Amino acid sequence: MEYFGRVLFEEQEAVLKLVKEWALATGKYAVEKNIPLEKALGTLPIYRSVIWDVFTRELEEHQFAAITMLHVSERIDPLLDTVTCIFGQIYDEHNRYMMNLAYTSLEELSVPLVPVTKGIAIMPIIGEIDTHRSQVIMETCLKKGTSLQLAYLILDISGVVIIDTMVADNLFKIHQALKLVGVEAIITGIRPEIAQTVVKLGINFNQIKTEANLEAALLKIGFRRSEEHRPTHLSSRRIK
Repeated sequence: MEYFGRVLFEEQEAVLKLVKEWALATGKYAVEKNIPLEKALGTLPIYRSVIWDVFTRELEEHQFAAITMLHVSERIDPLLDTVTCIFGQIYDEHNRYMMNLAYTSLEELSVPLVPVTKGIAIMPIIGEIDTHRSQVIMETCLKKGTSLQLAYLILDISGVVIIDTMVADNLFKIHQALKLVGVEAIITGIRPEIAQTVVKLGINFNQIKTEANLEAALLKIGFRRSEEHRPTHLSSRRIK
C-alpha cells in the first residue's frame, strides 16, 4: 500500500522500479512455499478495491474533479498490472523448469543401465532411437560406464521397433564413443525381421560386436551364474 501512496507524489518510474523488486521477491517466495498462482494473485483485486473505496470517499467529501480520479488511475493501475505480469512470469518460469526436470527424469528412465556384476552392465533399449534419444543413450552410457568402471556394456535392442541407416549410424557412434573410454559394447537382440532389413539396406555391422541374446553375450565375456564359475571378464581376455 505504501507504493500506491508514493506513486501519487513521486516519480512514477522510480516507484515502478521498487514495485518490480517487491513483486520479484514476493513471487519467488510464493513459488518456494508452493502457493498457487490464483491465491498469490488473489490479493491484488482486494488492493484495487480498497484503493478505489478510499478515493471514492475522498471524492465525495472533498468534491475532487473526475479528471483527478482519472490521473490517479493512470498512476496506480500500472503498478498493479506490473505485479500481475511479474507473478505470471515467475510462475511460468517455475513450471517450465519443473517440466524440463520431469522430462529429463523420464528420459533417464527410458534408458536404464543395469549393473550385472563388477565391470558388466546391461542397457535394454525399447522403442525408437531418434537423434535426440541416441544422444541421451550415449551420455548415459559414457557417464555410467565411467563411474561404474565398466569393462563391458551390453546394449539389448530386442525392443527396438525399426532399425534403418540412421539408427545403425547412431548405434555405431555409441559403440565408438564407449570404445574411446575403454568400454567394450556388445549389441544383442537383433530379431530375424530386423536382420533381414539390415541386410536389404546394406547396413554394415561388421565393426560392432553382436550376439543373439543376453545369455550368449554374457557367456562370451566369461560370465557364469554359478559360484564355481567366477566371471573372467576382468582378465586380459577380450572378445575376438
